[in-house]
Amino acid sequence: MVKPGEPANLSVPQHRELGTGILTKLIKRAVLTVDEFLRLVR
Repeated sequence: MVKPGEPANLSVPQHRELGTGILTKLIKRAVLTVDEFLRLVR
């Protein structure tokens, strides 16, 4: 559960590669679009 207005913690697996499904779900849980995520990691 996440309280509105409060940051949420995400657990990211420590694998060499993440599957696209897992990465997409994590991006959505962070309330980001894929484009926003890509801008942040570049």
